[in-house]
Amino acid sequence: MAHTIVIFGASGDLTSRKLVPALYNLLRAGSLPPQTRIVGFSRTPLSDDEWRASLRESTTRHVEGGPPDDDTWSRFAAGIHYQPGDIGRVADLESLRERLAALERGAAASRVYYLATAPQFYEPVVAGLGALGMADESTGPRRVVVEKPFGTDLETARTLNTHLHGVFHERQIFRIDHYLGKESVQNILALRFANTIFEPVWNRRYIDHVQITVAEEVRVGRRGGYYDTAGVLRDMFQNHLLQLLMVTAMEAPVRFEATAVRNEKVKVLEAIPAFRGDDVANAGVAGQYRGYLAEPGVAPGSQTPTFGAIRLEIDNWRWQGVPFYLRSGKAMSCRTTQIVIGFRQPPLELFNAGRRTFHREANRLVVQIQPAEGIQLHFHTKVPGAGMRLRLTDLEFSYSREFAGRIPEAYEPLLLDVMQGDASLFARADEVEQSWKVIDPFVREWAAPRQPVPVYEPGNWGPHESDAWMAAQGRTWFDQCPVLT
Repeated sequence: MAHTIVIFGASGDLTSRKLVPALYNLLRAGSLPPQTRIVGFSRTPLSDDEWRASLRESTTRHVEGGPPDDDTWSRFAAGIHYQPGDIGRVADLESLRERLAALERGAAASRVYYLATAPQFYEPVVAGLGALGMADESTGPRRVVVEKPFGTDLETARTLNTHLHGVFHERQIFRIDHYLGKESVQNILALRFANTIFEPVWNRRYIDHVQITVAEEVRVGRRGGYYDTAGVLRDMFQNHLLQLLMVTAMEAPVRFEATAVRNEKVKVLEAIPAFRGDDVANAGVAGQYRGYLAEPGVAPGSQTPTFGAIRLEIDNWRWQGVPFYLRSGKAMSCRTTQIVIGFRQPPLELFNAGRRTFHREANRLVVQIQPAEGIQLHFHTKVPGAGMRLRLTDLEFSYSREFAGRIPEAYEPLLLDVMQGDASLFARADEVEQSWKVIDPFVREWAAPRQPVPVYEPGNWGPHESDAWMAAQGRTWFDQCPVLT
């Protein structure tokens, strides 16, 4: 069956920087299904050839391995089309419908409607598609891809889901988070459920705590207007960090298919206890980098956090009593995304050389998502020479060293999954709403702070209060720039 990918917001940054390069890479790798058409829809007045020329220029900048070769690009460009129009004009959407019918020539075809627009246009696009019968599946599957943010709180997320469900069935809706397309995120599932050596220790008996960090070196910059209304919680926690938590903590599904996988992910969120009273204030630390108030678009005296750290617990048999620490921030020491599994200390310290106050670092398993993808296991070995002196050393697996060739970008497998109708790595409606139930109390607490938000210097790992908060719980942050390069 042929595939038609309709991109709303075709002249935007997401299309040129991520979507089209991903589709081109799929074609270059021989993975793009034959007879795949890409149809752009945007207000910018362009012809087919003008959009193709623009995409070739942007694709050259954003794909690895140099500019596209002429033969491959010619094959790719033959399937690229452009339809100018305004989302808010019914006549323009009708013109798009006619253009799609002409391209498909009455043959059965799968259609993917990709909403690469600003969030305020999601509902008008969906309403227009419904009014014109463009969600009807009588001639082939119809699917819609929704980019984050999926609302700004629980109420708006429910409203968005109501609008989506008014036109599309849940099985047709793909809420995309590109983090789940990264190889190392999916490798967590393989690590846990394809190996017998990890699953027996993946529980409260052997794991002391889990740290999930998404650190960004960049500042807010030109995104100040957006960021000052969103803050770090809406920007990173409700989506990326909770997705990583769910994949880390979920139980094994009965089979690896969308419904079973997503059922287990939702169970994790449902097991996080609701916060009451002062629980929220004690369960997190906010921060703001020095200089944030001078960024364009930031309100004078803004208390919007650019750093956040929160503690969550999962009340089920596997994880009861094991804290999960989620942390993210702008203008931090380096760019890294990592999951650190902190194991418990041995029940008896045999090699302390008689020092009663001796404290040795516990074993750790570090899953690095970016910039380099891989896994590192920290364990103790004997230092050569006399005496039983130990040192923490490591074993590591690196994707770039183990596998020859290019590692697919996150959007590549996700776009393929959409075309194939596999929703395993996409958020379901109840998952989105449950994630907002977890994060909303922190949003409310940090929106009206009881005292000024702590300030940290750019290039640090957040405010000093974050370290003190962890120390009060008898733990320390794993503050290391990428362990794999």
